[in-house]
Amino acid sequence: MTSQTRDITETLIAQLQTLPPEQQQMVVNFVEFLAQKHAQSQPSQNRKKRRVAGLHEGMGWISDDFNEPLPDEFWMGE
Repeated sequence: MTSQTRDITETLIAQLQTLPPEQQQMVVNFVEFLAQKHAQSQPSQNRKKRRVAGLHEGMGWISDDFNEPLPDEFWMGE
């Protein structure tokens, strides 16, 4: 822990001790919220989902004429 972090921690504890218990709980809730928000913003290898080959096999189709040239009406807007 750096001296700056230690100073901030000591100041925070001193200020926290002056608050009534209800407000102390509000501070704890806010700190937990910030910690959760920070954890969600960090890239994580665990959150990356692996791709599964063949997962949706057979669920799609391609028309038999997929590779055929499009008619002139398509290009001319007729």
